[in-house]
Amino acid sequence: MSTNALQHENQKREAIRLSGCHRLKSIAVIGGFLDGARLDLADGLNCVIGARGTGKTTALELVRYAMDALHSADADAAYRRRTESLVQRNLAGGQIELEIETKEGLAYIITRGWGEDPMVLTADRKPTDLTLRSGDVFRADIFSQNEVERIADQTGMQLELLDAFEAEAIAEVNAQLGQLWNALQANASQIVPLESRLAAITEELRCLPAVEARLQAYATNGENTSGEINQAHFLKALRDREDRVAGGVSEVMAEARKALDGVRGRIQARISGIVDREVAEGPNGILVQTTARLASQCGDAVDRLIEQALAHIVGTQQQITEQAKKLSLAHKEQEIVFRSLMAKHQQAQGMAAERTRLEKARNDLLAKRWLRDELGERRGALRQERNRLLEELSELHDRRFAIRQAVAGRLNGSLAPAIRVSVVQYGNPELYQRLLESALRGARIKQGVVAGKVVTAFWPAELSEVVAHKNIEFLVHRAELNYEQAEKVIAALGSSEVLFQLETVELLDLPQIELRDGATYKDCSTLSTGQKCTAILPILLLESDRPLLIDQPEDNLDNRFIFETVVDSIRKIKRRRQLIFVTHNPNIPVLGDAERVFVLESDGSKARKANEGTVEECKREIVTLLEGGEEAFRLRKQRYAY
Repeated sequence: MSTNALQHENQKREAIRLSGCHRLKSIAVIGGFLDGARLDLADGLNCVIGARGTGKTTALELVRYAMDALHSADADAAYRRRTESLVQRNLAGGQIELEIETKEGLAYIITRGWGEDPMVLTADRKPTDLTLRSGDVFRADIFSQNEVERIADQTGMQLELLDAFEAEAIAEVNAQLGQLWNALQANASQIVPLESRLAAITEELRCLPAVEARLQAYATNGENTSGEINQAHFLKALRDREDRVAGGVSEVMAEARKALDGVRGRIQARISGIVDREVAEGPNGILVQTTARLASQCGDAVDRLIEQALAHIVGTQQQITEQAKKLSLAHKEQEIVFRSLMAKHQQAQGMAAERTRLEKARNDLLAKRWLRDELGERRGALRQERNRLLEELSELHDRRFAIRQAVAGRLNGSLAPAIRVSVVQYGNPELYQRLLESALRGARIKQGVVAGKVVTAFWPAELSEVVAHKNIEFLVHRAELNYEQAEKVIAALGSSEVLFQLETVELLDLPQIELRDGATYKDCSTLSTGQKCTAILPILLLESDRPLLIDQPEDNLDNRFIFETVVDSIRKIKRRRQLIFVTHNPNIPVLGDAERVFVLESDGSKARKANEGTVEECKREIVTLLEGGEEAFRLRKQRYAY
């Protein structure tokens, strides 16, 4: 590096010193296509240039991979597969290492090989238990080639973009939403079988009035001794109920004993098969054996407690058996008295067998009625808990929407009047539509069309009420369905599982990013490719405490916009945010006054860093690669008569 260039570099370092911001200090690749490449990044603007196929895009995607920041498979499965394939091909058996500095000033090293989880090391390469997925340690905004255009087309990506401006607050709310959703799922898994049992028991209880009516007829047959006979039958029925109680208690104790006996020794049995000899004798054998020993000691302690519990249960069972024998003996003595009474009354004796059968049937139904009442109380408590959880869910959705609204307001303050950002709460019914289409599949109707009409006509909670009350008329009128369609919708959505899903299905917030075109604003999804980038890129270039990495931000933009808007934004924010751009446009490094330029080249099988430094130090490569060479540059100047 020349003396003048070194002085210039030192001056720029003094001028731009980011504080309170995350920053990437270096990117290093060991193995694969970029083996040996190391980019020591500056604060401010960094530009990576090179001919096609020299690994520029690969370098950016390796950073994304190292940070465990690939798009989720749910969001974009095809795009994730392409990115993973690119990383796997170019990293081969090597690894990517990032030196980072958090906004708190803490230094770490992130290292990751293909197919492995990223490791976060201290600056002196000691391992830590930190993870990257939560974003608590370090965050960066990374956008691949053409991703800016994809953001304009996909509301989900737009929402992620807005959420990034309040990442910690949104992450906290989303974590609470996840916990609530799990609690609601667990709640539904308890209510659904309860309701099935309640429905079956309620159906069985339909015959209880008839049984009681027939017993009442026996009790009022007009015989002079009917009071004595009735009392005898009442006591006989009571003995049957006492037997049921005794049997139920014995059954409960037997089930508890069986459950505990099934757990006894389970920990020890599992532990003994986990640690093999090679692991036990390996370099970490002591740690592994200590872990297994702790579990084994716990198993011993648990087994001792289980033995004590089993001994207590067995002792209690013996006492219960003794009581059951006494009860049985008492019943036999009382049965003798009953039979003697029946023998004195021929008419009553003739009806005794049928009356006894009916009493047993009534006792069975009464037991089921008591069970129904108990299950009903449990269902009521679970329903009450569910309503509380649903209220919390609604409050959290409101809190997240308020955060997003505030972000939109800040963006408008920076970007108006050229760009307008807003968020419509519950404006995206995509998940609701998908749920209905899935539930209606197999109903022999055009599920997409019918689901669309229902989604337009009803909020999920409203639809749940309509279906639960089988209000076909209202469904026909409001959703503009015919009677056959409405009946099939009611039938398809009527199960408890679907009704619970309707209660919790999320109506997503809908972001709207609009670009001013003359006197009107147009939604970015309706714009031309260039206009889409014109609407989204200025949002990416706003101030943030996270590094911004973009692959070819100039794609689909004219040079005037790059000069007047992009370069101007770069010069403003690079003092407050680290920028790392892969670019083919000379305006970005030259007019953006890049603090560091990296030049990559390739022989087809390997890529390498050919040069790095200031714009001055990389001027020859910038002219050759980005301007078309000195001759082309001079000819354009002559042609323009400048």
